[in-house]
Amino acid sequence: MRVSRKDQAALRVAVVGPCSAGKSTLLPSLKDAGYEARHPAQEHSFVPDMWLRITNPDILIYLDVSYSAARQRRPHIDGGPERLAGQHLRLTHAREYCDYYLDTSDLTPLQVRQAVLEFIQLWENEHR
Repeated sequence: MRVSRKDQAALRVAVVGPCSAGKSTLLPSLKDAGYEARHPAQEHSFVPDMWLRITNPDILIYLDVSYSAARQRRPHIDGGPERLAGQHLRLTHAREYCDYYLDTSDLTPLQVRQAVLEFIQLWENEHR
């Protein structure tokens, strides 16, 4: 069970990754756990450090996904493997500086949530 964060500043968490990696599904869980969680849409920006400029997070989470998993999750949005490769290119800076990388291709939303929350709690224990 989470300790109440009411008496301390909320930890700022930015979640980046290509489309269909699970960012939008994860964010409500992070907010419910008391974190200030944002998605800076780095995968669509040609400004390499937009994630930093927009959120200046305490923790940067990078969720990744394979092309085949992305197609299964959102078959109506494609663009081919080139679209994913372009997003990975725009995410290069974030990938280099992320605190936690997680490939979500073979994970359920619950498994992603659990893995990310476990990492954040470990990070908090080491940094606060």
